[in-house]
Amino acid sequence: MASTTFTDFNATTESLDVAKLFSDRISGRTILITGVNLGGVGFSTARAFASQSPAHLIIAGRNPSKIEECLKALQAEFPGVECRGLQIDLSTQQSVRCAANQVMTWEDIPAVDILVNNAGVMGIQERTLSQDGIEMHFATNHIGHWLFTCLIMPKLIKSTESRSEGMTRVVNVTSGSPMISGMRWSDLNFDITNKALPESEQPQYEWFKGWGYKDLEDQSYNPLDGYNRSKVANVLSGIGMNQRLFKKYGIFSLAVHPGVIETELGRNFPSETLEAIQALKKQGVFGYKTVGAGASTSVVAALDPALAKGVGCSRNGCMNWGSYLVDCQISDQASPLAVSNDEAERLWKLSEELVGQVFAW
Repeated sequence: MASTTFTDFNATTESLDVAKLFSDRISGRTILITGVNLGGVGFSTARAFASQSPAHLIIAGRNPSKIEECLKALQAEFPGVECRGLQIDLSTQQSVRCAANQVMTWEDIPAVDILVNNAGVMGIQERTLSQDGIEMHFATNHIGHWLFTCLIMPKLIKSTESRSEGMTRVVNVTSGSPMISGMRWSDLNFDITNKALPESEQPQYEWFKGWGYKDLEDQSYNPLDGYNRSKVANVLSGIGMNQRLFKKYGIFSLAVHPGVIETELGRNFPSETLEAIQALKKQGVFGYKTVGAGASTSVVAALDPALAKGVGCSRNGCMNWGSYLVDCQISDQASPLAVSNDEAERLWKLSEELVGQVFAW
């Protein structure tokens, strides 16, 4: 049965402390992290890995100057670690393919041992479609990461040749969204009103009222709902990957909720939404974490050997127990539709349709 090694890890556990305890699973390995910006969870994740002497640390982002800032900071603190940058715009499939091709052509990096899909966008106020015609949250947070992971899969598979089962991992950084949301199968791009959706796909209206959104029944697009749907896909993506790759190669994928951290992620929200968020904080609905504590669950997911036991099992009514982590521990709070094998399979097939490519390894 999947579990965690350190049951005393919690919401305040720092990523550097986690890395020290699992240092033997970092040293000499190759790790790739998306969405690395100074002051963000991605950088804190990268810093934790860098502290324990990986062979290669690859940090990926959209902005070349921000990548360079992170590289300089990491190399100044950890001069013995080989760090390199990778430019990628996850919202466009062309950019994703170019970045993946670059990784695949690096002859000095034959394998990728750990991939942390950390990048994301949130709260895009106006419904926006990507260059590929996909709602922007879903295009960036799910499709971009899913396609990139699939395209560099040969290097993840290569990693398994010299590793025990479950050591090669793909970590998808999700959010608290899987606790209150499912997929919007009937209307991926938010073209129709919410009340026209099947009941199982409609948003939880009362929950949204707490965030300052009202009268959603007669609306189509909502920025927080767009984000939520894409974050559910992050969990289902990992489940679909396990179904295809764990038994065959030992590649293990799971999703983590980093918690609520004051970063640039929520910069798109209007003042009324930010005021509602502060009101929820005062009510004790959530508390802010440090970026180090926000990164710690990703580091646990990437390294803890106990998590890879019992992949796909169920416990306490939670299907795929161990596929969703919160505060460094396994959570059973995801909605059934967010951890469903059937939903994961449906998403995998939809993703292949949206990128025009079928993947088999």
